[in-house]
Amino acid sequence: MARFIDDLAGAIYDFFKFIFKSICYLFAGMLIVGVPLYLIALAFKMIN
Repeated sequence: MARFIDDLAGAIYDFFKFIFKSICYLFAGMLIVGVPLYLIALAFKMIN
């Protein structure tokens, strides 16, 4: 029974670790893509 609980806790930990890592990659991608696009749009707005 203790082994089952240990395996279950490990599975839950892996699941939440995967979700957290996915959210971090999503935010990092948004920053890497979003900030340069915002700056390019700001530059075009100043030119026009």
